[in-house]
Amino acid sequence: MASSSSSPSSNHQNPELRKDIISNRWIIFSPARSKRPSDFKSKSPIPSNPNPNHNQPCPFCIGHEHECAPEIFRVPPDGPDWNLRVIQNLYPALSRDLRFGSNHTNRSGSVLDGFGFHDVVIETPVHSVQLSDLSPREIGQVFLAHSKRIKQVASNDDIKYVQVFKNHGASAGASMSHSHSQILAVPIIPPNVSTRLESMKSYFDQNGKCCLCESQSENLLINSSTYFFSMVPFAASFPFEMWIVPQYHSAHFHELDDEKAVDLGGLLKLMLQKMSLQLNNPPFNFMIHTSPLHANESELAYTHWFIQIVPQLSGIAGFEMGTGCYINPVFPEDAAKVLREVNVAE
Repeated sequence: MASSSSSPSSNHQNPELRKDIISNRWIIFSPARSKRPSDFKSKSPIPSNPNPNHNQPCPFCIGHEHECAPEIFRVPPDGPDWNLRVIQNLYPALSRDLRFGSNHTNRSGSVLDGFGFHDVVIETPVHSVQLSDLSPREIGQVFLAHSKRIKQVASNDDIKYVQVFKNHGASAGASMSHSHSQILAVPIIPPNVSTRLESMKSYFDQNGKCCLCESQSENLLINSSTYFFSMVPFAASFPFEMWIVPQYHSAHFHELDDEKAVDLGGLLKLMLQKMSLQLNNPPFNFMIHTSPLHANESELAYTHWFIQIVPQLSGIAGFEMGTGCYINPVFPEDAAKVLREVNVAE
């Protein structure tokens, strides 16, 4: 059940600005803009039945494979029964059929041909099953499918970065209610990634250590497993934002092995259950922040992959758009305390 605590203990009464050393972004924490952190709930929860019209077929459901874009691989690899499928996105943001061309520059800016890979991971054959319903091993299997696909596209030297992400709920950007995640491989290093790498390098140069290896804090910790820990980041951009971080130093998500994938699956399942119970089953996004595919040896010393989970509780408005500086009404220590106290039934 969710925490029944009336109010988390906190010394935070006044607004505060904190700088996120990962994104190099300033965050304003303004507790006067919210109710008690323990009262934060989603105003648009995901329906308990994501497909109320059973007569309307879903192309992601088992038996409707012919309605989808071409399949890349499935698990298990043979036979009509499958646990998950990786397919091409029917409406890709980039085209795998284009050849990566040269950079064209005009008066307005630079232009590249829209080459890249945009794939979908169908996480379960059953429409009513959500990611948090799967076992740790089954969620681990989803992570290993992400990893396998990243390794496949990495063979293309033109691909520089791969973003794995999940949009859960219409207001989080999901166009299909059947549980799925996406993989977008691009021929550039996106600006947020470049900023993250520069910030992590700066910390390493000053301290001789990886900033995420140093990020565990009792006040911000939610839970931990054998290989991973979950926390609310010190300068969280969004209320009840959570990170899952490897306890071991690792630059690339796709180096995940079977044992660690199951362990990660268990911790992600727990975080999704806590979020659902405490925040009224909100729409959410999660993103796997990893390193560029062709990182050099020096970069591997200070880059560290992690998963960011963002429940959709509040939108961004003109100030955030204009400045890149976010306003968060919940102090991270308060959010972490509330989430720690959520009891999930075994």
